[in-house]
Amino acid sequence: MTLELLLGAYVFILAIFLGIELIGRVPAIIHTPLMSGTNAIHGIVVLGAILILGAVDNPILVALGFLAVVLGAANVFGGFVVTDRMLEMFRKKPATDGAGSEMKR
Repeated sequence: MTLELLLGAYVFILAIFLGIELIGRVPAIIHTPLMSGTNAIHGIVVLGAILILGAVDNPILVALGFLAVVLGAANVFGGFVVTDRMLEMFRKKPATDGAGSEMKR
């Protein structure tokens, strides 16, 4: 195992622990802004994966780059869907009469 690979593994493991600690301590009131920021970061990750994918010629690296692009794009899309659903909770609902139909004003 090369020193570069070992250091990369250490950084990856530390990032996992740091992410768990940070997300676990986020109050519920700021989850929506946090999700929006995370979506922007993952958009940058997808762009970086596309750029790296264009520069490699090893089939294994091409497969890993493609997987990174697909998973990153799915994460961005899913994050925006979840954020939209969370924001839907704060929108005003139309007023209804007792029978459940909308009232006309």
